[in-house]
Amino acid sequence: MRGLAVTAGLILGHTVLASAQELPEPSSFSAPVSEVMELEHDRHERLTVAVTIGDMGPYNFLIDTGAQATVLSRELADSLGLMDRRPVMLIGMASRVATHAVAINGLGIGQRRTDVAMAPLVDAQHIGGADGVLGIDVLQGRRVLLDFAGATMTVASPQESKSSNGYEIVVRARARHGQLIITDAQVENIRTVVVIDTGAQVSVGNEALARRLRARRQEATELHDINGATAWGHVHIARTAKIGDVSLTSLPIMFSPSPAFHALDLENRPAIILGMRELRLFRRIAIDFETRRVLFDLPSSDREMAEAWSRFAAF
Repeated sequence: MRGLAVTAGLILGHTVLASAQELPEPSSFSAPVSEVMELEHDRHERLTVAVTIGDMGPYNFLIDTGAQATVLSRELADSLGLMDRRPVMLIGMASRVATHAVAINGLGIGQRRTDVAMAPLVDAQHIGGADGVLGIDVLQGRRVLLDFAGATMTVASPQESKSSNGYEIVVRARARHGQLIITDAQVENIRTVVVIDTGAQVSVGNEALARRLRARRQEATELHDINGATAWGHVHIARTAKIGDVSLTSLPIMFSPSPAFHALDLENRPAIILGMRELRLFRRIAIDFETRRVLFDLPSSDREMAEAWSRFAAF
């Protein structure tokens, strides 16, 4: 038996509320133009960005394009005096846990401000010591550009995000519970649904895909989720994977029963959550919630390709 830390470390997997009806729409961002923000990395090599709450901060939030809801650490909520709390069910990669949620007024990302009606609370230790998690509820209607080479994040308005110039590969997606689901994908020639998840350190597959791949149950691996729960699984190395015109080889996939696939209605068809280990092979990735597209920019030089492989190998 081995822990996932041997291969990639802690996973912050999908964060979804128990019901799509429980996910409120945040108020619109107040800033209309594109803004570039510097990114940092946590100790598990996931992306983080500085945010403010009202006139307080900055606070360190993980960027999780696989999380339906923005999450706040219980410690920060206590320090801010956010005591008006309502019960919710939080679904992680390994568990369903009853917790509480608070409203966040004036969540600031750069110069943009938005209100979050319901942010679930988790212990900071389960999100790598971060102050919170930035979910897709505050990114709807925008294009989020993650520049791995330049270590920046750009949030663009709908008017500015329509162009695909500068991106080599554009893949269409479908919206499901606010999440963009890519259906034009295959793993070893098996049609597979893909979710791009910057909060997951490695890629995780569901049991339907494991059965189709006839993945062998090799050495046991453990997975830790946002609720602090642990699940057991095994890793299969897929020979090939394709997302639109993007081709990957020797893709490690961890297989473990997860309530997150069920919450996204992806339990009965082959599906994979594509994590940061593979995403770092690209120079840039843009997730466009307005036009339902995911845009990939490949390394443009031998030096950038070497840097991308260096980021990949670091996992």
